[in-house]
Amino acid sequence: MEKEVQSFAVIETGGKQYKVAVGDVLDVELLGELEEGADVVFDKVLLTENNGDTKIGTPYLAGAKVSAKYVGLAAGPKITIVRYQQKSNRDRKQGHRQKYARVEIMAI
Repeated sequence: MEKEVQSFAVIETGGKQYKVAVGDVLDVELLGELEEGADVVFDKVLLTENNGDTKIGTPYLAGAKVSAKYVGLAAGPKITIVRYQQKSNRDRKQGHRQKYARVEIMAI
């Protein structure tokens, strides 16, 4: 019985590395001012795997690109930061919610 091997790639964007395959939807660091449906190309490809044929870059693969479509803006979970100093009646509460760009991988 042969196991079907799905092609994937490892890309770098926003200082982070992501393993992606066609059809994946992922949240990455903000990519700037983009409209929904805009095409995005990731050219920092570290590794590709296609039916057992693995190519590894040093550090990037020359000529390899991953095409994606910008889906929209996404927000991460809300984080609450509380700073407190005892005996001095000092406390501070602050919230943060990180924004991300949501992209769908179209082609490798």
